Amino acid sequence: MTGLIILISFLLLAIVVVQISRINELSKSIRGEEYGKQRSIDRQGRYLLIFMVVFLVGCVVSAYYYKNYMLGYGPHTAASEHGPMLDRLFNVTLIITGIVFFLTHVALFWFGYKYRDQPGKKADFMPHDNKLEVIWTAIPAFAMFALVINGLVAWNKVMDDVDPDEDYMEIEATGYQFAWILRYPGPDGALGARDFRKINGVNPLGQDWTDVKNLDDFQPTDLVLPKGKKVRVRITARDVLHDFYLPHFRVKMDAVPGLPTYFVFTPNKTTEEYREELSKFPEYQVPADPANPDGPQLWEVFEFELACAELCGSGHYSMKKIVRIVEPDEYEAWLREQQSYYLTSVRGGSDDPYTEQLFDFELEARKGEFDDALSAAIDAEDPADKIVRLKYVFFETGSAALTALSRYELENVKDAMLENPNIEIEVGGHTDNTGDAEANLALSLARAEAVANFLVNAGVPQERLVPTGYGELVPVDDNGTEAGRANNRRTELKIISQ
Repeated sequence: MTGLIILISFLLLAIVVVQISRINELSKSIRGEEYGKQRSIDRQGRYLLIFMVVFLVGCVVSAYYYKNYMLGYGPHTAASEHGPMLDRLFNVTLIITGIVFFLTHVALFWFGYKYRDQPGKKADFMPHDNKLEVIWTAIPAFAMFALVINGLVAWNKVMDDVDPDEDYMEIEATGYQFAWILRYPGPDGALGARDFRKINGVNPLGQDWTDVKNLDDFQPTDLVLPKGKKVRVRITARDVLHDFYLPHFRVKMDAVPGLPTYFVFTPNKTTEEYREELSKFPEYQVPADPANPDGPQLWEVFEFELACAELCGSGHYSMKKIVRIVEPDEYEAWLREQQSYYLTSVRGGSDDPYTEQLFDFELEARKGEFDDALSAAIDAEDPADKIVRLKYVFFETGSAALTALSRYELENVKDAMLENPNIEIEVGGHTDNTGDAEANLALSLARAEAVANFLVNAGVPQERLVPTGYGELVPVDDNGTEAGRANNRRTELKIISQ
Protein backbone atom coordinates (compact mmCIF):
# COMPACT_ATOMS: atom_id res chain seq x y z
CA MET A 1 0.00 0.00 0.00
CA THR A 2 2.83 2.41 0.88
CA GLY A 3 4.50 1.77 -2.48
CA LEU A 4 1.23 2.46 -4.33
CA ILE A 5 0.77 5.76 -2.50
CA ILE A 6 4.34 6.80 -3.36
CA LEU A 7 3.76 5.91 -7.03
CA ILE A 8 0.50 7.89 -7.16
CA SER A 9 2.28 10.86 -5.52
CA PHE A 10 4.98 10.86 -8.21
CA LEU A 11 2.32 10.68 -10.94
CA LEU A 12 0.45 13.63 -9.46
CA LEU A 13 3.69 15.60 -9.18
CA ALA A 14 4.45 14.89 -12.85
CA ILE A 15 0.96 16.06 -13.83
CA VAL A 16 1.43 19.30 -11.86
CA VAL A 17 4.80 19.98 -13.55
CA VAL A 18 3.30 19.36 -17.00
CA GLN A 19 0.36 21.67 -16.26
CA ILE A 20 2.65 24.44 -15.00
CA SER A 21 4.72 24.06 -18.16
CA ARG A 22 1.61 24.36 -20.31
CA ILE A 23 0.48 27.42 -18.35
CA ASN A 24 3.93 28.97 -18.87
CA GLU A 25 3.72 28.31 -22.61
CA LEU A 26 0.24 29.84 -22.80
CA SER A 27 1.52 32.86 -20.83
CA LYS A 28 4.38 33.33 -23.27
CA SER A 29 2.07 33.18 -26.20
CA ILE A 30 -0.20 35.72 -24.60
CA ARG A 31 2.50 38.16 -23.44
CA GLY A 32 4.76 37.60 -26.32
CA GLU A 33 7.81 35.38 -26.76
CA GLU A 34 10.34 38.18 -26.33
CA TYR A 35 8.84 39.43 -23.12
CA GLY A 36 8.84 35.93 -21.59
CA LYS A 37 12.43 35.36 -22.69
CA GLN A 38 13.61 38.60 -21.09
CA ARG A 39 11.91 37.79 -17.81
CA SER A 40 13.57 34.38 -17.79
CA ILE A 41 17.02 35.89 -18.40
CA ASP A 42 16.59 38.49 -15.64
CA ARG A 43 15.36 35.84 -13.22
CA GLN A 44 18.32 33.55 -13.95
CA GLY A 45 20.73 36.46 -13.44
CA ARG A 46 19.27 37.17 -10.01
CA TYR A 47 19.34 33.49 -9.12
CA LEU A 48 23.03 33.40 -9.99
CA LEU A 49 23.76 36.25 -7.56
CA ILE A 50 21.71 34.60 -4.82
CA PHE A 51 23.49 31.27 -5.37
CA MET A 52 26.88 33.04 -5.26
CA VAL A 53 26.13 34.60 -1.89
CA VAL A 54 24.71 31.41 -0.39
CA PHE A 55 27.58 29.31 -1.76
CA LEU A 56 30.40 31.58 -0.54
CA VAL A 57 28.80 32.19 2.83
CA GLY A 58 28.26 28.43 3.15
CA CYS A 59 31.95 27.81 2.44
CA VAL A 60 33.02 30.24 5.18
CA VAL A 61 30.46 29.08 7.75
CA SER A 62 31.10 25.34 7.21
CA ALA A 63 34.88 25.85 7.37
CA TYR A 64 34.52 27.74 10.64
CA TYR A 65 32.10 25.18 12.05
CA TYR A 66 34.36 22.20 11.30
CA LYS A 67 37.74 23.88 11.89
CA ASN A 68 38.35 22.08 15.19
CA TYR A 69 38.15 18.74 13.38
CA MET A 70 40.62 19.75 10.66
CA LEU A 71 44.36 19.14 10.73
CA GLY A 72 46.25 22.33 11.47
CA TYR A 73 43.39 24.13 13.22
CA GLY A 74 41.78 24.10 16.64
CA PRO A 75 43.39 21.37 18.76
CA HIS A 76 44.90 19.58 15.77
CA THR A 77 48.20 21.40 15.60
CA ALA A 78 51.14 19.29 14.46
CA ALA A 79 52.59 16.77 16.92
CA SER A 80 56.06 16.77 15.34
CA GLU A 81 58.89 19.29 15.12
CA HIS A 82 58.66 19.79 11.35
CA GLY A 83 54.84 19.89 11.35
CA PRO A 84 54.36 23.64 12.07
CA MET A 85 56.44 24.49 8.99
CA LEU A 86 54.11 22.44 6.79
CA ASP A 87 51.06 23.94 8.50
CA ARG A 88 52.35 27.44 7.73
CA LEU A 89 52.94 26.41 4.12
CA PHE A 90 49.37 25.11 3.86
CA ASN A 91 48.03 28.31 5.42
CA VAL A 92 49.91 30.48 2.93
CA THR A 93 48.59 28.30 0.11
CA LEU A 94 45.07 28.53 1.55
CA ILE A 95 45.21 32.33 1.77
CA ILE A 96 46.49 32.80 -1.80
CA THR A 97 44.21 30.22 -3.39
CA GLY A 98 41.33 31.34 -1.15
CA ILE A 99 41.59 34.91 -2.46
CA VAL A 100 41.64 33.58 -6.02
CA PHE A 101 38.71 31.29 -5.24
CA PHE A 102 36.53 34.13 -3.97
CA LEU A 103 37.52 36.63 -6.69
CA THR A 104 36.96 34.19 -9.53
CA HIS A 105 33.58 33.04 -8.20
CA VAL A 106 32.40 36.61 -7.60
CA ALA A 107 33.51 37.52 -11.12
CA LEU A 108 31.92 34.38 -12.58
CA PHE A 109 28.47 35.00 -11.13
CA TRP A 110 28.57 38.83 -11.29
CA PHE A 111 29.54 38.78 -14.96
CA GLY A 112 26.74 36.28 -15.58
CA TYR A 113 24.32 38.85 -14.15
CA LYS A 114 25.86 42.10 -15.44
CA TYR A 115 26.34 40.96 -19.01
CA ARG A 116 23.07 39.13 -19.43
CA ASP A 117 21.11 39.72 -22.62
CA GLN A 118 19.16 42.99 -22.41
CA PRO A 119 17.18 44.92 -25.04
CA GLY A 120 19.16 47.70 -26.73
CA LYS A 121 22.56 46.44 -25.52
CA LYS A 122 25.21 45.06 -27.83
CA ALA A 123 28.41 43.26 -26.86
CA ASP A 124 31.75 44.92 -27.66
CA PHE A 125 34.31 42.91 -29.59
CA MET A 126 37.75 43.15 -27.90
CA PRO A 127 40.24 40.88 -29.69
CA HIS A 128 43.29 41.88 -27.67
CA ASP A 129 44.34 43.89 -24.58
CA ASN A 130 48.03 43.94 -23.62
CA LYS A 131 47.46 45.50 -20.21
CA LEU A 132 44.83 42.94 -19.24
CA GLU A 133 46.99 40.03 -20.38
CA VAL A 134 50.01 41.33 -18.43
CA ILE A 135 47.89 41.61 -15.29
CA TRP A 136 46.36 38.16 -15.45
CA THR A 137 49.74 36.62 -16.29
CA ALA A 138 51.87 38.52 -13.76
CA ILE A 139 49.60 38.04 -10.72
CA PRO A 140 49.32 34.21 -11.05
CA ALA A 141 53.04 34.03 -11.83
CA PHE A 142 53.88 35.96 -8.66
CA ALA A 143 51.52 33.76 -6.61
CA MET A 144 53.06 30.60 -8.05
CA PHE A 145 56.55 31.95 -7.39
CA ALA A 146 55.70 32.53 -3.71
CA LEU A 147 54.14 29.09 -3.36
CA VAL A 148 56.99 27.26 -5.13
CA ILE A 149 59.74 29.03 -3.17
CA ASN A 150 58.01 28.35 0.15
CA GLY A 151 57.43 24.76 -0.91
CA LEU A 152 61.06 24.20 -1.89
CA VAL A 153 62.33 25.60 1.41
CA ALA A 154 59.95 23.36 3.37
CA TRP A 155 60.74 20.33 1.18
CA ASN A 156 64.51 20.66 1.64
CA LYS A 157 64.15 20.87 5.42
CA VAL A 158 61.47 18.21 5.87
CA MET A 159 63.01 15.67 3.48
CA ASP A 160 66.56 16.04 4.77
CA ASP A 161 68.06 12.68 5.80
CA VAL A 162 69.79 12.03 9.13
CA ASP A 163 73.46 12.62 9.79
CA PRO A 164 75.08 9.27 10.71
CA ASP A 165 76.71 10.95 13.73
CA GLU A 166 73.52 12.37 15.23
CA ASP A 167 71.31 10.70 17.81
CA TYR A 168 68.37 8.96 16.14
CA MET A 169 66.54 5.67 16.01
CA GLU A 170 65.59 3.74 12.88
CA ILE A 171 62.57 1.51 12.38
CA GLU A 172 60.95 -0.09 9.36
CA ALA A 173 57.37 -0.17 8.04
CA THR A 174 56.31 -2.59 5.30
CA GLY A 175 52.87 -2.33 3.75
CA TYR A 176 50.98 -5.24 2.25
CA GLN A 177 47.36 -5.99 1.45
CA PHE A 178 46.00 -5.16 3.97
CA ALA A 179 48.18 -4.26 6.98
CA TRP A 180 51.50 -2.84 8.09
CA ILE A 181 54.40 -4.89 9.47
CA LEU A 182 56.58 -2.86 11.82
CA ARG A 183 60.15 -3.86 12.61
CA TYR A 184 62.34 -2.41 15.36
CA PRO A 185 66.02 -3.09 16.03
CA GLY A 186 66.85 -4.93 19.22
CA PRO A 187 69.61 -4.09 21.72
CA ASP A 188 72.21 -3.92 18.92
CA GLY A 189 70.42 -0.86 17.50
CA ALA A 190 70.64 -2.12 13.90
CA LEU A 191 68.08 -3.64 11.55
CA GLY A 192 69.12 -6.87 9.83
CA ALA A 193 69.25 -7.58 6.10
CA ARG A 194 66.26 -8.73 4.05
CA ASP A 195 65.84 -10.81 0.90
CA PHE A 196 62.43 -10.95 -0.82
CA ARG A 197 63.19 -14.50 -1.96
CA LYS A 198 63.07 -15.64 1.67
CA ILE A 199 59.50 -14.41 2.28
CA ASN A 200 57.17 -17.17 3.47
CA GLY A 201 54.47 -17.75 6.06
CA VAL A 202 56.96 -17.79 8.94
CA ASN A 203 59.19 -15.03 7.56
CA PRO A 204 56.82 -12.31 6.27
CA LEU A 205 59.61 -9.78 5.71
CA GLY A 206 62.17 -12.13 4.17
CA GLN A 207 64.71 -11.51 6.95
CA ASP A 208 68.07 -13.19 6.40
CA TRP A 209 68.61 -15.15 9.61
CA THR A 210 72.30 -15.64 8.84
CA ASP A 211 72.69 -11.90 9.49
CA VAL A 212 73.09 -11.73 13.27
CA LYS A 213 71.61 -8.21 13.32
CA ASN A 214 68.23 -9.82 12.56
CA LEU A 215 68.24 -12.05 15.61
CA ASP A 216 67.11 -9.37 18.07
CA ASP A 217 64.77 -7.43 15.75
CA PHE A 218 61.15 -7.47 16.89
CA GLN A 219 57.77 -6.80 15.28
CA PRO A 220 55.34 -5.01 17.63
CA THR A 221 51.61 -4.67 17.12
CA ASP A 222 51.50 -0.88 17.66
CA LEU A 223 53.82 1.87 16.52
CA VAL A 224 55.34 3.12 19.80
CA LEU A 225 57.83 6.00 19.79
CA PRO A 226 59.50 8.16 22.45
CA LYS A 227 58.77 11.87 22.62
CA GLY A 228 61.67 14.07 21.52
CA LYS A 229 63.61 11.33 19.70
CA LYS A 230 64.42 11.71 16.02
CA VAL A 231 62.99 8.74 14.10
CA ARG A 232 64.02 7.54 10.66
CA VAL A 233 61.40 5.24 9.15
CA ARG A 234 62.39 2.88 6.35
CA ILE A 235 59.30 2.50 4.18
CA THR A 236 58.62 -0.25 1.66
CA ALA A 237 55.81 -2.40 0.29
CA ARG A 238 55.47 -6.11 -0.36
CA ASP A 239 52.87 -6.17 -3.13
CA VAL A 240 51.24 -2.97 -4.44
CA LEU A 241 51.69 0.75 -3.88
CA HIS A 242 50.84 1.86 -0.34
CA ASP A 243 51.43 5.12 1.53
CA PHE A 244 52.84 5.56 5.04
CA TYR A 245 50.62 8.27 6.51
CA LEU A 246 50.78 9.74 10.02
CA PRO A 247 48.37 12.68 9.67
CA HIS A 248 48.88 14.20 13.13
CA PHE A 249 52.66 14.28 12.60
CA ARG A 250 52.48 15.59 9.00
CA VAL A 251 54.25 12.47 7.75
CA LYS A 252 53.32 11.02 4.37
CA MET A 253 55.49 8.93 2.05
CA ASP A 254 54.74 6.35 -0.63
CA ALA A 255 55.62 2.73 0.09
CA VAL A 256 56.81 1.36 -3.24
CA PRO A 257 57.55 -2.34 -3.93
CA GLY A 258 61.24 -2.76 -4.72
CA LEU A 259 62.06 0.91 -4.10
CA PRO A 260 62.67 1.72 -0.40
CA THR A 261 61.81 5.25 0.73
CA TYR A 262 62.18 6.95 4.10
CA PHE A 263 60.87 9.75 6.29
CA VAL A 264 62.58 11.47 9.24
CA PHE A 265 60.58 13.19 11.97
CA THR A 266 60.65 13.95 15.68
CA PRO A 267 57.41 13.56 17.68
CA ASN A 268 57.07 16.33 20.27
CA LYS A 269 53.73 15.50 21.92
CA THR A 270 52.81 12.36 23.78
CA THR A 271 49.42 10.77 23.28
CA GLU A 272 48.38 11.91 26.75
CA GLU A 273 49.44 15.50 26.07
CA TYR A 274 47.45 15.54 22.84
CA ARG A 275 44.41 14.20 24.66
CA GLU A 276 44.72 17.00 27.21
CA GLU A 277 44.68 19.55 24.40
CA LEU A 278 41.55 17.94 22.92
CA SER A 279 39.83 18.01 26.31
CA LYS A 280 39.73 21.83 26.22
CA PHE A 281 37.39 21.88 23.22
CA PRO A 282 33.63 21.28 23.59
CA GLU A 283 33.54 19.23 20.38
CA TYR A 284 35.51 16.50 22.20
CA GLN A 285 33.67 16.72 25.51
CA VAL A 286 30.98 14.36 24.27
CA PRO A 287 30.57 10.59 24.72
CA ALA A 288 32.83 8.60 22.41
CA ASP A 289 29.94 6.15 21.96
CA PRO A 290 26.60 7.95 21.56
CA ALA A 291 24.86 4.75 22.67
CA ASN A 292 26.71 4.95 26.01
CA PRO A 293 26.34 8.50 27.37
CA ASP A 294 28.03 7.55 30.64
CA GLY A 295 31.11 6.12 28.90
CA PRO A 296 34.45 7.83 28.22
CA GLN A 297 34.46 11.11 26.36
CA LEU A 298 35.79 11.53 22.84
CA TRP A 299 39.06 13.11 23.94
CA GLU A 300 39.74 10.27 26.39
CA VAL A 301 39.76 7.57 23.70
CA PHE A 302 41.74 9.51 21.10
CA GLU A 303 44.65 7.64 19.50
CA PHE A 304 47.21 8.70 16.93
CA GLU A 305 47.01 6.47 13.89
CA LEU A 306 49.09 5.08 11.05
CA ALA A 307 47.02 4.78 7.87
CA CYS A 308 47.54 4.03 4.20
CA ALA A 309 46.88 7.05 1.96
CA GLU A 310 46.70 5.05 -1.28
CA LEU A 311 43.68 3.17 -2.61
CA CYS A 312 45.48 -0.16 -2.39
CA GLY A 313 42.48 -2.47 -2.76
CA SER A 314 39.14 -3.44 -1.28
CA GLY A 315 40.61 -3.90 2.22
CA HIS A 316 42.34 -0.50 2.22
CA TYR A 317 40.32 0.64 5.24
CA SER A 318 41.83 -2.09 7.46
CA MET A 319 45.39 -0.74 7.28
CA LYS A 320 44.88 1.49 10.31
CA LYS A 321 47.39 0.92 13.11
CA ILE A 322 47.53 2.53 16.55
CA VAL A 323 50.42 4.96 17.20
CA ARG A 324 51.48 5.68 20.77
CA ILE A 325 53.90 8.47 21.70
CA VAL A 326 55.22 8.10 25.23
CA GLU A 327 57.84 9.61 27.51
CA PRO A 328 61.40 8.23 27.07
CA ASP A 329 61.38 6.24 30.35
CA GLU A 330 58.05 4.64 29.45
CA TYR A 331 59.43 3.78 26.02
CA GLU A 332 62.47 2.10 27.57
CA ALA A 333 60.19 0.04 29.80
CA TRP A 334 58.14 -0.96 26.73
CA LEU A 335 61.32 -1.94 24.89
CA ARG A 336 62.33 -4.29 27.67
CA GLU A 337 59.03 -6.14 27.29
CA GLN A 338 59.45 -6.82 23.57
CA GLN A 339 60.60 -10.22 22.36
CA SER A 340 62.72 -11.01 19.33
CA TYR A 341 60.71 -12.29 16.37
CA TYR A 342 63.46 -14.81 15.64
CA LEU A 343 63.38 -16.27 19.14
CA THR A 344 59.58 -16.45 19.36
CA SER A 345 58.72 -17.58 15.81
CA VAL A 346 61.81 -18.99 14.08
CA ARG A 347 64.13 -20.45 16.72
CA GLY A 348 64.29 -24.23 16.42
CA GLY A 349 62.18 -24.32 13.25
CA SER A 350 63.02 -25.36 9.72
CA ASP A 351 64.21 -21.84 8.82
CA ASP A 352 66.59 -21.59 11.77
CA PRO A 353 70.25 -21.77 10.62
CA TYR A 354 71.47 -22.10 14.23
CA THR A 355 69.72 -25.31 15.30
CA GLU A 356 73.01 -26.89 16.41
CA GLN A 357 74.16 -24.07 18.68
CA LEU A 358 73.00 -21.84 21.50
CA PHE A 359 73.64 -18.14 21.91
CA ASP A 360 75.35 -16.63 24.93
CA PHE A 361 72.14 -15.15 26.34
CA GLU A 362 70.44 -18.56 26.03
CA LEU A 363 73.32 -20.23 27.82
CA GLU A 364 73.20 -17.68 30.62
CA ALA A 365 69.43 -18.04 30.98
CA ARG A 366 69.59 -21.83 31.06
CA LYS A 367 72.45 -21.82 33.55
CA GLY A 368 70.58 -19.46 35.84
CA GLU A 369 67.47 -21.61 35.58
CA PHE A 370 69.41 -24.80 36.41
CA ASP A 371 71.28 -23.20 39.32
CA ASP A 372 68.00 -21.98 40.84
CA ALA A 373 66.43 -25.44 40.52
CA LEU A 374 69.49 -27.13 42.05
CA SER A 375 69.61 -24.69 44.99
CA ALA A 376 65.92 -25.32 45.68
CA ALA A 377 66.50 -29.08 45.60
CA ILE A 378 69.49 -28.85 47.94
CA ASP A 379 67.55 -26.73 50.44
CA ALA A 380 64.38 -28.89 50.27
CA GLU A 381 63.41 -30.94 53.33
CA ASP A 382 61.04 -33.32 51.56
CA PRO A 383 62.87 -36.01 49.52
CA ALA A 384 60.24 -35.64 46.79
CA ASP A 385 61.42 -32.07 46.25
CA LYS A 386 65.10 -32.97 45.93
CA ILE A 387 64.67 -33.61 42.21
CA VAL A 388 65.96 -31.48 39.31
CA ARG A 389 64.46 -32.27 35.92
CA LEU A 390 66.81 -31.74 32.99
CA LYS A 391 64.57 -29.68 30.68
CA TYR A 392 67.17 -29.32 27.92
CA VAL A 393 68.59 -32.84 27.70
CA PHE A 394 67.22 -34.74 24.70
CA PHE A 395 67.84 -38.06 22.96
CA GLU A 396 67.46 -39.22 19.40
CA THR A 397 64.06 -40.84 18.80
CA GLY A 398 63.93 -44.37 20.23
CA SER A 399 67.62 -44.18 21.14
CA ALA A 400 69.93 -43.42 24.07
CA ALA A 401 72.10 -41.15 21.90
CA LEU A 402 72.25 -37.59 23.26
CA THR A 403 71.42 -34.76 20.87
CA ALA A 404 74.10 -32.17 20.17
CA LEU A 405 72.43 -29.39 22.16
CA SER A 406 72.14 -31.56 25.29
CA ARG A 407 75.78 -30.95 26.09
CA TYR A 408 75.07 -27.39 27.26
CA GLU A 409 72.73 -28.52 30.03
CA LEU A 410 75.04 -31.37 31.02
CA GLU A 411 77.93 -28.90 31.26
CA ASN A 412 75.84 -27.04 33.85
CA VAL A 413 75.36 -30.31 35.76
CA LYS A 414 79.11 -31.02 35.60
CA ASP A 415 79.99 -27.54 36.91
CA ALA A 416 77.51 -27.90 39.78
CA MET A 417 78.86 -31.34 40.74
CA LEU A 418 82.43 -30.06 40.81
CA GLU A 419 81.43 -27.00 42.84
CA ASN A 420 79.57 -29.21 45.35
CA PRO A 421 81.93 -32.20 45.87
CA ASN A 422 79.77 -33.81 48.62
CA ILE A 423 76.68 -34.24 46.45
CA GLU A 424 75.75 -37.68 45.19
CA ILE A 425 72.90 -37.97 42.71
CA GLU A 426 70.70 -40.54 41.15
CA VAL A 427 70.35 -40.06 37.38
CA GLY A 428 66.83 -41.22 36.67
CA GLY A 429 65.62 -42.10 33.19
CA HIS A 430 61.94 -42.17 32.24
CA THR A 431 59.82 -42.88 29.15
CA ASP A 432 56.20 -42.49 28.17
CA ASN A 433 53.82 -45.44 27.86
CA THR A 434 54.24 -45.85 24.10
CA GLY A 435 55.53 -49.30 23.09
CA ASP A 436 56.60 -52.33 25.10
CA ALA A 437 57.04 -51.77 28.86
CA GLU A 438 60.20 -53.89 29.11
CA ALA A 439 61.77 -52.11 26.13
CA ASN A 440 60.90 -48.76 27.70
CA LEU A 441 62.54 -49.82 30.96
CA ALA A 442 65.72 -50.80 29.15
CA LEU A 443 65.71 -47.59 27.10
CA SER A 444 65.28 -45.42 30.21
CA LEU A 445 68.23 -47.12 31.90
CA ALA A 446 70.38 -46.71 28.79
CA ARG A 447 69.55 -43.01 28.69
CA ALA A 448 70.38 -42.55 32.37
CA GLU A 449 73.70 -44.30 31.77
CA ALA A 450 74.39 -42.04 28.76
CA VAL A 451 73.98 -38.98 30.97
CA ALA A 452 76.18 -40.50 33.69
CA ASN A 453 78.87 -41.43 31.15
CA PHE A 454 78.90 -37.86 29.79
CA LEU A 455 79.43 -36.48 33.29
CA VAL A 456 82.14 -39.04 34.09
CA ASN A 457 83.98 -38.17 30.89
CA ALA A 458 83.68 -34.51 31.88
CA GLY A 459 85.45 -35.14 35.22
CA VAL A 460 82.72 -36.09 37.69
CA PRO A 461 83.72 -39.13 39.82
CA GLN A 462 81.68 -42.17 38.81
CA GLU A 463 80.94 -43.15 42.40
CA ARG A 464 78.88 -39.96 42.85
CA LEU A 465 76.45 -41.02 40.11
CA VAL A 466 73.80 -43.74 40.28
CA PRO A 467 72.06 -44.28 36.91
CA THR A 468 68.55 -45.72 37.30
CA GLY A 469 65.88 -46.57 34.74
CA TYR A 470 62.19 -46.22 35.58
CA GLY A 471 60.71 -46.73 32.14
CA GLU A 472 56.99 -45.92 32.17
CA LEU A 473 56.53 -47.09 35.78
CA VAL A 474 57.00 -43.66 37.43
CA PRO A 475 55.43 -41.05 35.11
CA VAL A 476 56.02 -37.41 36.01
CA ASP A 477 53.13 -36.13 33.87
CA ASP A 478 49.93 -37.22 32.15
CA ASN A 479 50.53 -39.58 29.22
CA GLY A 480 47.19 -38.55 27.77
CA THR A 481 48.66 -35.44 26.10
CA GLU A 482 51.62 -34.91 23.80
CA ALA A 483 53.11 -32.36 26.20
CA GLY A 484 52.73 -34.83 29.07
CA ARG A 485 54.35 -37.64 27.09
CA ALA A 486 57.25 -35.32 26.22
CA ASN A 487 57.75 -34.50 29.92
CA ASN A 488 57.73 -38.23 30.72
CA ARG A 489 60.65 -38.73 28.36
CA ARG A 490 62.86 -36.39 30.41
CA THR A 491 65.85 -37.35 32.51
CA GLU A 492 66.08 -36.10 36.08
CA LEU A 493 68.60 -35.76 38.90
CA LYS A 494 67.69 -36.80 42.41
CA ILE A 495 69.95 -35.76 45.27
CA ILE A 496 70.55 -38.80 47.44
CA SER A 497 73.41 -37.43 49.54
CA GLN A 498 74.81 -33.96 50.20
